[in-house]
Amino acid sequence: SVWVERIREHPAIYDSICFIMSSSTNVDLLVKVGEVVDKLFDLDEKLMLEWIRNGAVQPLDQPQEESEEQPAFRIVPCVLEAAKQVRSENPEGLDVYMHILQLLTTVDDGIQAIVQCPDTGKDTWNLLFDLVCHEFCQSDDPPIILQEQNTVLASIFSVLSAIYASQAEQEYLKIEKDLPLIDSLIRVLQNTEHCQKKPEDSAESRTGETKKSDLTQDDFHLKILKDISCEFLSIIFQVLTKETVAQGLKEGQLSKQKCSCAFQNLLPFYSPVVEDFLRILREVDETLADDLEEAFPSSKVHT
Repeated sequence: SVWVERIREHPAIYDSICFIMSSSTNVDLLVKVGEVVDKLFDLDEKLMLEWIRNGAVQPLDQPQEESEEQPAFRIVPCVLEAAKQVRSENPEGLDVYMHILQLLTTVDDGIQAIVQCPDTGKDTWNLLFDLVCHEFCQSDDPPIILQEQNTVLASIFSVLSAIYASQAEQEYLKIEKDLPLIDSLIRVLQNTEHCQKKPEDSAESRTGETKKSDLTQDDFHLKILKDISCEFLSIIFQVLTKETVAQGLKEGQLSKQKCSCAFQNLLPFYSPVVEDFLRILREVDETLADDLEEAFPSSKVHT
């Protein structure tokens, strides 16, 4: 693409864009800049890698404190700052910035750019954790809300999952964060099921107002969200301890209904994960483990 080439020829554009993302309070401008960056990264992975590396390395012969130049912008903190600015005022803008983060995690350098600096990793994790646990798809929201939030949630869970998988020992990934995440993931899966059930004879389908293409598009996004949610849930399930499971049973994040929903979505693809979870659950609540095994014969632990 011609404009991508032009941007590559003018490295100063990187600094200008980062400056806007990190310091502007003009939401409309931030959304437009976000859309450009999102499109750029989507079209050109090589450029994305260049931008990730731009602020990553300080030349060895030029220590930062002695350098008179401004320290280089790093892409992730700039994206986070912009996301925080647009968060409350522009849902579409937030969606765009979450997708930029997701694109960054498609390359190893991008994941490293998020997690290598503990502060950046922590900031990213805390913002995204707050969004999924306190803002999107809450227990008092109607399930249909997922139709509006499916793309942003898919991006957020995808990034959280990448951080989680690469940084299991980080302080900010404390085990107590697992239960709220499990709760959010299972709620998303429950709502996905609800959204995918299409009443055949509803008034809407009788009038033929719902375009087939719209439904297909929605189904496509819901399927992506479901797949990402299942993958992330399986990663968290693998690190659950007996203590966390006991706490989840007590607080309700791992009730029979929620475990059933999780199993329904995780099986058969994540059978080993479910089997391991059942082993731990059996130590905490044998009756529930038996009930779940009975309801999901394929999950039976092979002894």
